[in-house]
Amino acid sequence: MKRISLVLLATFILLCVAGVYLYYSMYAHELPPGIASGNGRIEATEVDVATKAPGRVLDVLAEEGDFVKKGQIVGHMDVAETEAALRAAEAQAAQARKARDEASHVIEQRKGELELATKELERQETLVAKGFATQQKVDQYRTTRITAMAALAAGESSKAAAEAAIRAADAEVDRLKRMVDDGTLVATVTGRVIYRLAEPGEVLGAGGKVLTLLDLSNVYMTIFLPAADAGLLALGSEARLVLEPLPNRAVPANVSFVSARAQFTPKQVETQNERDRMMFRVKLRVPQILVDHYLEHVKTGVTGVGYVRLNPNVQWPSWLQSDLVEQAKAGNKPGEPGPAGGDVKQDREVVQ
Repeated sequence: MKRISLVLLATFILLCVAGVYLYYSMYAHELPPGIASGNGRIEATEVDVATKAPGRVLDVLAEEGDFVKKGQIVGHMDVAETEAALRAAEAQAAQARKARDEASHVIEQRKGELELATKELERQETLVAKGFATQQKVDQYRTTRITAMAALAAGESSKAAAEAAIRAADAEVDRLKRMVDDGTLVATVTGRVIYRLAEPGEVLGAGGKVLTLLDLSNVYMTIFLPAADAGLLALGSEARLVLEPLPNRAVPANVSFVSARAQFTPKQVETQNERDRMMFRVKLRVPQILVDHYLEHVKTGVTGVGYVRLNPNVQWPSWLQSDLVEQAKAGNKPGEPGPAGGDVKQDREVVQ
């Protein structure tokens, strides 16, 4: 009887423990009115580093998984032919400038000839009026003046043509310089290399992709909410993200986008009410100060749950409160104690 009593007591204790566990699993994280939730995953925009003109890849300076900063050189294209064409265009521009200078000298010469012919014509016309010269002489100097005027006009035309040639040559030089500069591949965003799509020696066409970067300047989670909840949301509203790898910590976020149109519920989204067939897409963006602070540890694809506060007067439950932003503002590094004495190493795992 004593053994049976012990067994019954142990069974009762196990049932109590199981009941408590079940209660906390079902109700401890129950959401208060004014807070909605949806499943999602951490996402960021993918940006391709691609060639502007066709050519051969000279080198690629980044590997998959590398962290690169905006403006960092990540590769080069073979631009030897373009550099040769650039030198030829620069020579043509120099030649056009010499032609313009030569035309300017010719114009000065023609102006002097025209001035002399004009004075001689006036002198002969005065002499004819006094009877000391013949009309033939006047006609001769008049023809000389007309010839000088035509020569001056031709010189000005030559100078205009030389200036046009200079502008064309300079434009070609600028175009080729940009092509040479475009041969240096740079990261347009700060992020992580997720795909290396080309190797040295490969010949790519215009727009050929060399690397794909994950833009970490805009990290967010996409969730779907029914119209009743989405209609109460305002841009900038506070949100929280609870990620699967660390369910006991909440990552602060803000509502950055609410779709203007409803759509069918995606298959991967589970709704509490099967009648909510039409859902609104909502983006919950992680604050940039938090992303920058843990930039080298940010990863996408992590699943979790996003929570939004429909009523700004509703307080977050204790399990959704977070001090990660305060830790980032304080400049605490991973492994250092946070403002509340916590370990930032644990917070780093949230961002991961």
